[in-house]
Amino acid sequence: MNRSDSPFRRRALLVAALLAATAAAQAADAAVTVLRAQRLYVAPDAVPIDDAVVLIEGGKISAVGARAALTVPAGARESSCSGGVVTAGFQNSHVHFTSPVYAGSDTAAQAQALAAMLTRYGFTTVLDAASDPRTTIALRRRIESGAVAGPRILTAGTGLYPPNGIPFYLASLPKAVLEQLPQPPTAEAAQQVVRFNLEAGADATKLFIATPQADRSTKLMPGEVARAAADETHKRGKLVLAHPTNIDGLRAALAAGVDILAHTTLTPEGAWPEALVAQLVAQRVALVPTLKLWGFELAKAGVPAPVQQKLIGSAQAQLKGFAAAGGQVLFGTDVGYMTDFDPADEYSLMAGAGLTPMQILASLTTAPAARWNESARRGRVAAGLDADLVVLDGDPGADVRRFAQARCTIRGGMPLHPR
Repeated sequence: MNRSDSPFRRRALLVAALLAATAAAQAADAAVTVLRAQRLYVAPDAVPIDDAVVLIEGGKISAVGARAALTVPAGARESSCSGGVVTAGFQNSHVHFTSPVYAGSDTAAQAQALAAMLTRYGFTTVLDAASDPRTTIALRRRIESGAVAGPRILTAGTGLYPPNGIPFYLASLPKAVLEQLPQPPTAEAAQQVVRFNLEAGADATKLFIATPQADRSTKLMPGEVARAAADETHKRGKLVLAHPTNIDGLRAALAAGVDILAHTTLTPEGAWPEALVAQLVAQRVALVPTLKLWGFELAKAGVPAPVQQKLIGSAQAQLKGFAAAGGQVLFGTDVGYMTDFDPADEYSLMAGAGLTPMQILASLTTAPAARWNESARRGRVAAGLDADLVVLDGDPGADVRRFAQARCTIRGGMPLHPR
């Protein structure tokens, strides 16, 4: 009898195969992380799940559901972030990387700076709304390589300004820096700046379309310049942001065809005209309110508290009217320019403008994912999406300031900020 065909050999091969399969299965199970949630907000428009489980594997969400209905694989490891209230990772849609620490080579200091400004507050993706692209793109490379723990960075790179229109609040920058800020005088020059910026790695174009000057006047970017910059950006499949400053800036942004307004406007008139809001919504222009920024700026300028309250109230009225008309709101705080990093007041101000907790959650998750055409990748807690998650200490549905109380910030399944 051929021993290679013997029952003993066949049995040995079968046992070996079973042992190998078992070992492989155990290894796969060990790669699964289970994140338990007291409450899980799958998405702003979905019913939350209490006593829920999120399974994470290979940087992706592999399963989501109530604990009683979901089978956790044997050998799966428990996340150190388990507990609390879980949502999809947040996006801050207006930040800047202007601190000198980001231009240096101290990766530990950069990770600490990113944690202090962003990841400790649940931000797994951020939009840099204009910084030195050499600094920001190099920082992004260090983060993506794993050298620095930080959020995913989308960047507008270098902003474009009106001719002789650098805003007064940048006047203190070094002369060498000011001379590098592009102020294209013609459509062709604007197209050239946009091409250079996007080819260098930028994800969007930022137009400082109306800039406040020291003499209290406002410089407007020429219409043909703004339109050419926007058209060149759209031709390359990218988005355009605009800093509007006032009503004239809003109209100029609409005429140029921008996609995102980087601010509300700091004017005493109150809500924007209904016809203007209707046009913004019809053209699918999104709004980043940056309400807390106004108090920060007005306090620096020594404006009396009653005047501050009136101006901030006007910005809240703008947000309220825009959201009520169906406009897309994106959360953003202008940190990096603003040195107060805590977003809790922004959440309170948005709620004061009439936004519900779930509208605020949308501005942090599903709305930016949709705006950047990434809904199939992020913005919700669902199987197949990136495991970008936030674990909050309390339920923001009961108190919106709890959006700022991140116990853990998880990107690609790995904790960026465990407390």
